[in-house]
Amino acid sequence: MKKHTFALTLLWFVFWGISILFNHFWNGWHIGIINLSFTILASLISLVIIYENRDPSRTITWLTALSINPIIGFLFYLLFGRSYRKKNIFAQKLEFDKRYFERGQKELASQFYTLSNYKKILKLSHNIGEFPISFHTNTKVLTNGQETFPAILSELKQAAHHIHLEYYIIRDDEIGNVIKDVLIEKAKAGVEIRVLYDWVGCFQLSDTYISDLRKYGVKVEPFLPVTFRLFNNRINFRNHRKIIVIDGKKGFVGGLNIGDEYLGKDKQLGFWRDTHLFLEGECVASLQTIFFQDWMYATKESFDFQRYFPRFPSTQETFGGVQIAAGGPDKEWESIKNLFFSMITSAKESIWLASPYFVPDPDVLSALKIAALSGLDVRILFPAKPDKKIVFYASHSYFEELLKAGVKLYEYQKGFIHSKILIVDNVLSSVGTSNIDMRSFHLNFEVNVFLYETESTQQLVENHKIDELDSKELTFAAFSERSFKDRTFESFARLLSPLL
Repeated sequence: MKKHTFALTLLWFVFWGISILFNHFWNGWHIGIINLSFTILASLISLVIIYENRDPSRTITWLTALSINPIIGFLFYLLFGRSYRKKNIFAQKLEFDKRYFERGQKELASQFYTLSNYKKILKLSHNIGEFPISFHTNTKVLTNGQETFPAILSELKQAAHHIHLEYYIIRDDEIGNVIKDVLIEKAKAGVEIRVLYDWVGCFQLSDTYISDLRKYGVKVEPFLPVTFRLFNNRINFRNHRKIIVIDGKKGFVGGLNIGDEYLGKDKQLGFWRDTHLFLEGECVASLQTIFFQDWMYATKESFDFQRYFPRFPSTQETFGGVQIAAGGPDKEWESIKNLFFSMITSAKESIWLASPYFVPDPDVLSALKIAALSGLDVRILFPAKPDKKIVFYASHSYFEELLKAGVKLYEYQKGFIHSKILIVDNVLSSVGTSNIDMRSFHLNFEVNVFLYETESTQQLVENHKIDELDSKELTFAAFSERSFKDRTFESFARLLSPLL
């Protein structure tokens, strides 16, 4: 398929060059030849798209775009449409000593599976997850940047052996420079530091910021840099993860990138509502594994892994179940999306979720509507004002059918809500980087923490209740009165969503 797309790209440039010559030397009759040429090319591309056996709605959308305007449709296909899954994205698989997971885990996990009322999702997480459920991991919910960044800085300053950071966005602003200064200070003290940043997300990150870190021995590398910017499908697969691992013992993961806006300093969006998670214990090894897989893919560097995976004492305190799930275009299963779907379909009483970007695929959308129609308490929190207008309007295109099904929708009024939370029956929950949208499910590299019967889930429940008090509930009657202009924008945004 990749060879077919490359051949079509060359063919497109040939037709483009011919059209320029015709435009320059001839008039009139050449227009028919150009149109015929592009029609033939669009037909060939259409056959390639059909042959890929992708989702029918995406196939039809691409075929429609090519029919309306073959030239623009083809350009968009090159940028966003090629369905090349990186099944072999990691040439070198990470291997490390998992014996500390096995101590008492089989017996405890077996008992947990047997007693749990959510056997289906636990079995699924066991079968499609790369990482085991840990019962010796302590977690703490961190609310907003005002709580998250001080906790991160405190733990960074205590690092003794290594610090690993992996972020979608790092800004050269006030909080970005505070973190940079701490990293430089720890590097001077002999701590190994690695920073992996997404090439697109950090497109505006200054060269000075990176060179300052490298000058003091911090290893800084981009993830999937796009060298041929226009026609390279690498631009469509982004690393949306936010991971910090400190000495292999403590970790952070969640919704906050590194930037002043996450402290509410964006004048347009104002107060920034977000959720992060602190982890200490066995599950940090899962975060470490994800970081190393991404780092090795980006750098081809090899390691003595035992230095980065410390053993934990056998007398650890037992907590609820904690499991890390990594999602991405390199995975055989869409693990995070499938775990979300299983959580929703396993619910017995309630489904509460928050997502700044809500563009569900048909599976998740149907599951939410069926749950609400079955009498479950289904609630969705989303921003009242957008930071990305196309996604905002695409989200709204789903609201009417959700309201009809009985889903309760809440517009967050206090500022911008960026939390990515799913809570089922006040017992199961997920915190991480994945939105409820098709980009997170199918294209981005994401990471989420799934919590089973933990105190952190109860904290998420309480936070959700507070967020609802800062929100306005949408009613079907009020939403139905929106303007014709808004309805039109919603329809076109939804039409574009399968492309992006």
